[in-house]
Amino acid sequence: MPESQGAPSALRARVLTGSGLMEDAFLSWDGDRITGVGTPGTGGPAATAPPDRWAWPPDGWGLTSDCIVLPGLVDLHCHGGDGSDFTSGDSDAARTAARYHHGQGTTTLLASTVTAPLNELVRAFTVLAGIADEGLLAGIHAEGPFIAPQRCGAQDTAHIRSYTVDAAAQLISAANGRLSTMTYAPELPGASELASLLASHGTVASLGHTDCTGPEAAAALDESARHRHGADTGRRSGRPTVTHLFNAMRGFHHRSPGPVPVLLERARAGSVALELIADGRHLHPDTVRAVFALVGAGNVCLVSDATAATGRAGGIYTLGSTSITVEDGAARIVSSDHLAGGSAPLLHGVRTAVRAGVSLQEAVLAATEVPAGIIGLNHEVGRLSVGRRADAVVLSPELELLAVLRGGVWIRHP
Repeated sequence: MPESQGAPSALRARVLTGSGLMEDAFLSWDGDRITGVGTPGTGGPAATAPPDRWAWPPDGWGLTSDCIVLPGLVDLHCHGGDGSDFTSGDSDAARTAARYHHGQGTTTLLASTVTAPLNELVRAFTVLAGIADEGLLAGIHAEGPFIAPQRCGAQDTAHIRSYTVDAAAQLISAANGRLSTMTYAPELPGASELASLLASHGTVASLGHTDCTGPEAAAALDESARHRHGADTGRRSGRPTVTHLFNAMRGFHHRSPGPVPVLLERARAGSVALELIADGRHLHPDTVRAVFALVGAGNVCLVSDATAATGRAGGIYTLGSTSITVEDGAARIVSSDHLAGGSAPLLHGVRTAVRAGVSLQEAVLAATEVPAGIIGLNHEVGRLSVGRRADAVVLSPELELLAVLRGGVWIRHP
């Protein structure tokens, strides 16, 4: 719906804030900034009187005030969408994927790359950094190439490489300050040096695609904390993360527990945040609910791990150099039956977590404010509060997507 020239806009519905779901509430904005959140008559700077002209419900949209308004979602792990792959180094494809996810309610996202030849990653990083400068992306997540071959998942083992200062320096340089996170295997030679280098550039280190033991995971997290606290980068970045907990890592067994118990303990203590792909395929719903209960929503990042196949019903797509397709709603490697990333945007993960028994407020926290804090954007996005960017997702009472506001502009509506 077009906005009145120069006038603030507002909507009236059920608004989810950090305090819970407010009934008969309003969200107002002017330009790309939120100017008010609250219920009429509550007063205070966060609940200033809404303007006389409501933008909600808009004429002809057929929506009602029992809709639910969430903050725009924040996805730290997304490889593409709508047929386009971020690792390709194709600028038009990257813009297509970013805009697709914006329209699905993920108003802030990192572009995730997978393991590929170094020159191809350098080209992709250069392209993605430019698109981040345009404001379509929040940064880059490098999933590899410094990962464990035996835990490669859908990544091409031919291009997994040992850490070298030169290779890492080339990637960091190509990212031009936009390398937000990097997945690495902490048990590999040079991993400690890599973690130090990442911290010195304000890049969050994420344990993943790893065959590490519990003690190795603990040592890596301790070292990452030391590097992070000792770094003086001028960039705000958060605690380390774990790339899609349980997936592409040594599994838990009662006599050989691997890294999972340590990671759960550290997350409960707040020193690490755990990515979960809550799509109903990568993890059983009971597992998702248990992790939330064990570590708390403030230590979980819901991610999509979306691929180029996301938003498509069939066909052959790419994840780096791997051919993938969609079968029964799941992205799979063409040459095998193995999962190859996600096939749905982040909002699907929020809904799936809620259906698993996680509260809406907790699921949204893990898909908004927590990931925003990891990449140092919690002052800008991740919560509906005065002064932050006017990003909002409008859902039906059944949590179906109805409309998306990004930077004060409706980019999706019925």
